[in-house]
Amino acid sequence: MQAWASARRLEGARIGLVPTMGYLHDGHLSLIEQARRHADAVVVSLFVNPVQFGPNEDFEKYPRDEARDLARCEQAGASAVFLPPVATMYAPDASVFITEERLSAGLCGARRPGHFRGVCTVVAKLFNLTLPHVAVFGQKDYQQAAVIRRMVRDLNFPVEIVVAPIVREPDGLAMSSRNVYLSEVERRRALGLSRALQAAAACVAEGGAAAAAVRARMAEVIDAHALQLDYAEIVDAESLEPVAEARRGNVALIAAQCGRTRLIDNRIL
Repeated sequence: MQAWASARRLEGARIGLVPTMGYLHDGHLSLIEQARRHADAVVVSLFVNPVQFGPNEDFEKYPRDEARDLARCEQAGASAVFLPPVATMYAPDASVFITEERLSAGLCGARRPGHFRGVCTVVAKLFNLTLPHVAVFGQKDYQQAAVIRRMVRDLNFPVEIVVAPIVREPDGLAMSSRNVYLSEVERRRALGLSRALQAAAACVAEGGAAAAAVRARMAEVIDAHALQLDYAEIVDAESLEPVAEARRGNVALIAAQCGRTRLIDNRIL
């Protein structure tokens, strides 16, 4: 991978990276499309990263379909696919990891200890392996994108970070590889996340609103859809710190359990 990337750079090509865990859907394909707009050669990584999963999370059962993913990458115009085995990415005695200590403290970071340590480490490794000029991430993982931006800034990675808009199903559900876990009934209930975010946007549409009241409204919608709320927060778009008054430009973020599946979503107000 490094040799391929080095050769492309010597040719003067601009390299784009789309890091994924595979099981690609249309949201991923939109990231590849964005990367093609910013680069001459696009690398898609397909790697289910074990170090970002907790001991009781779904690493073993995370959906995988290598042949389908490779076909979709080719159809989307990817120049190369990087599909390394875990043993190649992590030595048995690996002892160096990257930790971001501010933006990752709350939200998903508070509920998934070690998750963003794993994310930062694997993304840094992918940067070193694929040598990209630009990397594209999805807004659906808003906190992740913010953490990666901070890592790039603080560690001086020469990589431009592009955050692409959320891609949704026609009924509003944010596309996610984990949606495959949902039963037909759960799939309908899962619409509670996007509807809760719509309710949050409505609360601030004509000006500010107390963040506590907006969070309460989001929680009502989640409860009405028989989902188990993990968190509903209104935060500053840059610092990810909770705000007292919800205003335009803040971000509403939500996580909820739908059956055995944990789903996340967000909306810039």
